[in-house]
Amino acid sequence: MENFNTDNAETIEHYEGMGATCYPDGVYYRVWAPHAESVSVTGTFNDWNETANMLQAEENGYWGALVENSKEGDEYKFLLKTPAGDLHRNDPYALKMTNSAGNCIVYNHASFDWQDTTFQIPSWHEIVIYELHVGTFHVKDKDQVGTFYTAIEKLPYLKEMGFNAIELMPCAEFPGSHSWGYNPANPFSIEADYGGPDGLKAFVKAAHEAGLAVILDVVYNHFGPSDLDLWQFDGWSENDGGGIYFYNDWKAETPWGSTRPDYGRGEVRQYIRDNALMWLKDYRVDGLRMDMVPYIRNVKADGNPGNDIPEGISLMQWINSDIRQQYPNCITIAEDMHSLDFITNSVENGGLGYGSQWDAEFGHTVRDAIITQQDGDRDMEKVADAISSRFNSDYFQRIIYTESHDEVANGQARVAEEIADGDVNNWYSKKRAALGVALVLTSPGIPMIFQGQPLLEDKWFSDSDPIDWSRLEKFSGFANLHRDMIHLRRNWFGVTKGLQGQNVELIRVDNEKKIIAMHRWSEGGPKDSVIVVLNFSIETFDDYKIGFPRGGTWNLRFNSDNEDYDPDFSHIGIKDIETFEGEMDNHPFHGSLQIPPYTALIFSQEA
Repeated sequence: MENFNTDNAETIEHYEGMGATCYPDGVYYRVWAPHAESVSVTGTFNDWNETANMLQAEENGYWGALVENSKEGDEYKFLLKTPAGDLHRNDPYALKMTNSAGNCIVYNHASFDWQDTTFQIPSWHEIVIYELHVGTFHVKDKDQVGTFYTAIEKLPYLKEMGFNAIELMPCAEFPGSHSWGYNPANPFSIEADYGGPDGLKAFVKAAHEAGLAVILDVVYNHFGPSDLDLWQFDGWSENDGGGIYFYNDWKAETPWGSTRPDYGRGEVRQYIRDNALMWLKDYRVDGLRMDMVPYIRNVKADGNPGNDIPEGISLMQWINSDIRQQYPNCITIAEDMHSLDFITNSVENGGLGYGSQWDAEFGHTVRDAIITQQDGDRDMEKVADAISSRFNSDYFQRIIYTESHDEVANGQARVAEEIADGDVNNWYSKKRAALGVALVLTSPGIPMIFQGQPLLEDKWFSDSDPIDWSRLEKFSGFANLHRDMIHLRRNWFGVTKGLQGQNVELIRVDNEKKIIAMHRWSEGGPKDSVIVVLNFSIETFDDYKIGFPRGGTWNLRFNSDNEDYDPDFSHIGIKDIETFEGEMDNHPFHGSLQIPPYTALIFSQEA
């Protein structure tokens, strides 16, 4: 927060920060309420006395005061006397709440012991993300939600599987106990039922100790809409709008209510920017994923220039620039879903400056290809386009997936459920779901797996339907299939470096037989070049010839038809390939493959 120039400048300069900030001589309370006639802070430290601790007027509508007998753990609210009446308000910058409709709690970031844990997020080409919803990830008691602490207990599973990054769905305080998290009531506070700010820090610390980065989902396209003390915060509004924190005209409208923040107002811009930087500084998260960016840059998210919000665009550029400058290793991810280079182009080049973005086209295309019932209706050309699509000539500017919280809800279900309604434990579901995962983990991009996906979870995602961990034993082979592919994607054994490379060549796109073969490489050569073969049909091919970039033996690294993954699988094609001279597919060598139905094969060379 910038310093304020007032007659009391020395005092105010000494006490920086918004909300309740702990100092050795007390707690300094500061709030922005430009239309208030007076402001006081009430709380457990003054028996909720409404006049005992009046805040002094600072510049530009800010109010502040030091309360010497206040300390961490105190509950508090602000009392604003305004032309609209007396308003008891929760602190917009509150770091901790009793609950979303309760009281603020003074919290000191410095009180958490990080024990000098040092961690750096892996290079982006090495990242494999696991998307996690804290409330349903690991629920131990039937009538309770999952917490950061119960989630910590499952970190060894994620590490063993090979994940090295976790994306947490939003954890800011929301109404009630069950929510996806995309309805933040108190954007700076951590959901009390999840474990509050200490819980999130404990989770990040434990994740880092296990070698897992943490990426946090944040929501800046709207706030609320319920339990929202930000609404008409100091009594002022226009057109029955939200007041000082929101647009009060047509630009307020979003699909989630008329609660779009006013990106053009300096104090609101600072509020959102402070929030974004807080996660990286005080919670040591390694990146941010921003929810539905189209509604930050455009009122209708329809691309119509007349609906553009230039100040929303400049705000995202400011935040991304500050993050890139202050936390150069951290990643910012946009959920934009419009496949635009502009989103991940640098701010210097006129882009929004995100590090990467969700590639919706990849997800939709691959889901369609594996969910479609009839083999003849699968379009290999579209799948090939999805594999080779990229932004600004950089494949790692996209996050690729077949399941996410959005893709397996809102009228859609898990991939395996879509394939066989009500019976995910059948051959077709398992074979084609595995094929989709293989595409995610072998195509160029940053791969993401949704919670429960390796457990062959059925139905769809709901904030009241926790992960059934008994499925880990029941479908242990299917989980191991994911593990083995993740290990290859991360070059765990030093023989599949090409899966982390920028290069892909589609050797064969056979729409008649529904086969795709691709060459993935970084520098190329033994232990680098990888050949991936994908069969999207029910046919078994015993002598399917394709071109290879080098001669010699190509070792089978993975076969999704391996009976170790499921007793229903046929266990054919479990063999290495010898290649021979003779041009095919514009390559000097060729080999003959046995390809099981709905199967992915992965090959590389030792020498």
